[in-house]
Amino acid sequence: MNADILLYKITLLIYFVATVLYLIDVIGRRQKVGNLARWVLVGGFLVHCATIVARYVAAGHVPVVNLQESLSFFALAIVGAFLLFDLKYRLTILGAFSCPLALAMMIFGAAAKSPVSTANPALDSWWFPIHISLAFAGYAIFALAFAAGVMYLMQERMLKSKRFSGLYYRLPSLEVLDSINYKCLTFGFPLMTMGIISGAVWANSAWGGYWRWDPKETWALITWFLYAALLHGRLTIGWRGQRAAIFAIIGFLCLLFTFLGVNTLMSDLHSFNTLEGK
Repeated sequence: MNADILLYKITLLIYFVATVLYLIDVIGRRQKVGNLARWVLVGGFLVHCATIVARYVAAGHVPVVNLQESLSFFALAIVGAFLLFDLKYRLTILGAFSCPLALAMMIFGAAAKSPVSTANPALDSWWFPIHISLAFAGYAIFALAFAAGVMYLMQERMLKSKRFSGLYYRLPSLEVLDSINYKCLTFGFPLMTMGIISGAVWANSAWGGYWRWDPKETWALITWFLYAALLHGRLTIGWRGQRAAIFAIIGFLCLLFTFLGVNTLMSDLHSFNTLEGK
């Protein structure tokens, strides 16, 4: 078994354990278990970094050219973004939403069983890893905004109905969740913007044009406008709370379609077959 495959399976197992621990903490209200989950996730993140490095050595290029590699890279970015936010907020409940999302991506990636493949010569550019790093960092931060939005709507619904489940007492206040949503937007939107710009520069060097209206580019622009509208609404109109949470959820669903649906079903230049040089 290749080193990258072995490390991938170990990472998946560690993320599974961390997810179980986070859920035990949330359901059973056991803070010590949540602290353990955090350290297990840190260990999983480090092993995951080693997995990416091993895959890079085996493939000879940034490992994001097929479905398995892309999902793995996305999962790594989500875990990394959560751990950074966790330094400030220390919210176990956010881990209980973020960690299962990363785990699901790793499971789907394992099911894809994509072997090491040769990359399209167009990817042989310094702009490609820059574009990928910026884009996935923005995606990961918006995943946290999605989680915060879901938690906001859940808590608001329980407050309005006055029916409080055990989860209610583990959720942070609406103000904290709205603050997380806003901070994710202020960090994620510039990263997404720079990702699109760097992608355009890379496209010009690879295909001789900054913008070709490929389906991936079109949907990336649609997603960008959604988040731009949310940022504009927050800064000028005063959007807060429920509306901002709903926008964060819709934006992330659109982002997922741009990332997975378009690459798999619609895109030409950005399809996984094209990236693999097939």
